[in-house]
Amino acid sequence: MLVTGAKDNQLRESSSQKVHPQPMEEAMNQKPEAVEALISKLFANISSLKSAYIQLQGAHTPYDPEKIQAADKLVISELKKLSELKHFYRENNPKPVCVSPQDSRLAAEIQEQQSLLKTYEVMVKKFQSEIQNKDSEIHQLQQQIEEANQKKVKLEKNLKLRGLSMKESEASTDENGISPVDLTPDLFISAVEGAFKAIHDFSKPLINMMKAAGWDLDAAANSVESNVIYAKRAHKKYAFESHICQRMFCGFQHESFSIKVDDLALKKEDFFREFLSLKDMDPLDMLGQNPDYIFGQFCRSKYLLVVHPKMEASFFGNLDQRNHVAGGGHPRTPFYQVFLKLAKAIWLLHRLAYSFDPNVKVFQVKKGNEFSEVYMDSVVKNLIINENDPKPKVGLMVMPGFLIGGTIIQSRVFLSGVKVAE
Repeated sequence: MLVTGAKDNQLRESSSQKVHPQPMEEAMNQKPEAVEALISKLFANISSLKSAYIQLQGAHTPYDPEKIQAADKLVISELKKLSELKHFYRENNPKPVCVSPQDSRLAAEIQEQQSLLKTYEVMVKKFQSEIQNKDSEIHQLQQQIEEANQKKVKLEKNLKLRGLSMKESEASTDENGISPVDLTPDLFISAVEGAFKAIHDFSKPLINMMKAAGWDLDAAANSVESNVIYAKRAHKKYAFESHICQRMFCGFQHESFSIKVDDLALKKEDFFREFLSLKDMDPLDMLGQNPDYIFGQFCRSKYLLVVHPKMEASFFGNLDQRNHVAGGGHPRTPFYQVFLKLAKAIWLLHRLAYSFDPNVKVFQVKKGNEFSEVYMDSVVKNLIINENDPKPKVGLMVMPGFLIGGTIIQSRVFLSGVKVAE
């Protein structure tokens, strides 16, 4: 009986002891300093990871690709260090069957940090995806910039051929790129009035210089158009205005105004943009900015056509000015400057005519045509026309007419043989 009781006591003592997967001596000999060092490294690494994550977030506002890439590398580096610590701990510390409360807290902390680590990994992947998307957007924007630069170079080339700069072209539009002047028939009618006035303004010094040079104005008017009956001698000025008009509008019906220019295809908006850019400029400034501008060729050809060599020689005693113009120059003489104002008015009218869609149509009336109140307007007012008299006939066309869709702009004419009330 005593022996049996002793054995029972030994069994009870043995069952009250904890079972370990390794010898008790080895477990007891583990140094707490090593565990503390591992935990310190773990927390230091977590802090570094948090700092790197904050840098990664900060690099997105404002968006900075270089800072994002640097922060991304730092986050990945810290994640690798965490992974190394995890593997090191598992290799050197197998999970015990029974753990102490201190070990349980450590395991819970490690599990929490691992969850946080997974969160960071997800965020890093998200940021990497955003970086790729931003890189793709940047590449697309770079392509758009390159295409825009190519278009700009092409536009500058076309503007240079037309004597404009980019600054002048931009000045013709407002902040939204919309022209500050509306393209309407009223705008064209105003330009027609300006051209008609310019013809009259140039004819005045021309006639005065002819008088000063001793020209026979009656013979000169008759040479422009013969057999025209004038009610007053002063009306013969319309013969010279007709002469100017006929030559200045020659070629108006062509898009190039009969000026030979290579590779200058213009759109409707190009014509209107040029009109807006030039309408307030001095013609000499227009020519000075770009002597090779097509407007310079227009002025040169029209001056040589309107002013006859004999006429110029009688005005100035030589042909120096004519030779200067023929050679590509634009003299600053008062006579030539008045002509440039005329040339600018006709040129702007042409630019505006081709801004409309469809184009403005120009029409002319010939000597001998019956007067039509629909298509013609007499430059002489207070006419005496009896009902029984035959319809008056056109003696001179002083200004052509125009058609803008259904709108008619009457041709200005001088009627031959019609009496005028005093």
